[in-house]
Amino acid sequence: MQEDDFDVKGLADFLHLSPEQVTRLADRGKLPGRKVGGQWHFAPAEIHHWLEGRIGLSDEEELVRVEGVLDRASPADEEAPRIAEMLPLQAIAVPLEARTRSSVITEMVEVAARTGWLWDTVKLAEAVRAREEMHPTALESGVALLHPRRPMAGILGQAFLALGRTESGIPFGGGRGTLTDLFFLILSIEDRGHLRVLARLSRLINDSDFLADLRAAPDAAAAHAAIARREAAVA
Repeated sequence: MQEDDFDVKGLADFLHLSPEQVTRLADRGKLPGRKVGGQWHFAPAEIHHWLEGRIGLSDEEELVRVEGVLDRASPADEEAPRIAEMLPLQAIAVPLEARTRSSVITEMVEVAARTGWLWDTVKLAEAVRAREEMHPTALESGVALLHPRRPMAGILGQAFLALGRTESGIPFGGGRGTLTDLFFLILSIEDRGHLRVLARLSRLINDSDFLADLRAAPDAAAAHAAIARREAAVA
């Protein structure tokens, strides 16, 4: 058992559930945990990955709830992430010239490196590819939310995002024959920040009109403006 593991009460407080709900979920195999001496213990990293999966499958109501959980678990003086502020113009490629799954990852990492905040493109590209092999991040909406499995603070100057849009959709592992043409690259420096950005971004892309605006944007500035408008409309 690690000293920073959650026990049932600690995880219940973190997730804003009752201890009985946490125990029931764990007993049913719905939460990643292990019993030590008959008591449930939960590793924070595994809980973060569990939340990440929940975010990817959530509807608007659930995304609002998850955002609330993450906001309450954050320090009072820590501001909620703003996608438009985390996405500089130089980290937007409209269009992105890539035509294959592998070249998308390579080019998205290169786009991110334009900011000067990414110091090891090879290491990041390898980590993103490993994450995609483990479980593709492409959604049925034609959007992929690229990221390494764990935050890589050692090669980043700060947390930020990159965005690329290919001229046409490409197979990216979304299933059901879905093609992907919008690619966000999430670059985080710690787990909680990654989850907060992922939840916020998931709320933005959960709107077909917004995605249509992004696909119609003629350049990086127009794409960034569309994101700022959508974010201003999200409570």
